[in-house]
Amino acid sequence: MKPLDPQHFEPRFYEVEHITTYDYSADVRASYGRACLRPRDTATQRICEHTIRVTPEPGLLSEHTDLFGNASHYLEIQQPHRRLEVAKTSLVHVTAIAPDLSALNRWTVAEAAAVPPPGDPTLGAAYLLPSPLIRPTAPVHARALDALAPDAPLGEALDRLITGIYTDFTYSSGVTSVTTSLAELLELKAGVCQDFAHLAIGCLRAVGLPARYVSGYLETQPPPGRPKLRGADATHAWASVGLPDGTWLDLDPTNDCVADGRYVTTAWGRDYRDVTPLKGVIFTDGTTSSLNVSVDVHRVEE
Repeated sequence: MKPLDPQHFEPRFYEVEHITTYDYSADVRASYGRACLRPRDTATQRICEHTIRVTPEPGLLSEHTDLFGNASHYLEIQQPHRRLEVAKTSLVHVTAIAPDLSALNRWTVAEAAAVPPPGDPTLGAAYLLPSPLIRPTAPVHARALDALAPDAPLGEALDRLITGIYTDFTYSSGVTSVTTSLAELLELKAGVCQDFAHLAIGCLRAVGLPARYVSGYLETQPPPGRPKLRGADATHAWASVGLPDGTWLDLDPTNDCVADGRYVTTAWGRDYRDVTPLKGVIFTDGTTSSLNVSVDVHRVEE
């Protein structure tokens, strides 16, 4: 993986704006949705402010904590509309801690896999078993063993796994979908962050290491000399592996690095389906719709 950059571990504040807009070809008589948009408090992240705005105004907007500890919003709209907009703004303080990857080499992969997953045993089992979008096949197992041999030092093996995905696959939007399987991804050799996170998690689980899917945002920078365009950012996804010392290590195969201070965590679960930003059911006679997503991640002064 790429060397750690100390600058990326300096504390910082981010303002994150995420706007999702649906336009429909005919009136929607009723809409029922579930949103996973509120970033979560973690050991290295504190949520200072958070607002969600829904247009048209929902008849019901409620929030609860799901099985994985994520904030989950339920919204219900029963007035006719042809546009639905869900906008969230969050102010987040991030204090990432640089990991010592070489220290992980005191365990082998097999020794790490023999330690029970961190935290609640039920959730630990969920992070070890196949999930709807992560079902390891024989090729996935083969890829996992190539990078994560049982007798390999853990830190070196994790490095090999993440760099291997980064090297062997091409980032290309449009070639996969939210339902693309690991078998299809291995054939395509191309995809997006969601796909690469799923593959890394599938490999980790295949050798007995607990792994979870993390959704959130990554601060990006415009080309030198050019301003940052509004709405130019996007949601991001990466993998997290449970370590024998009871902590979790976030790894980003899309960018060949560990998740540092540039990353804002929204939610985590078994795979993408557990943390979908917005999903639901509508009742309409319309046959077409369009979706637009705008994301801005700005660093702000304290």
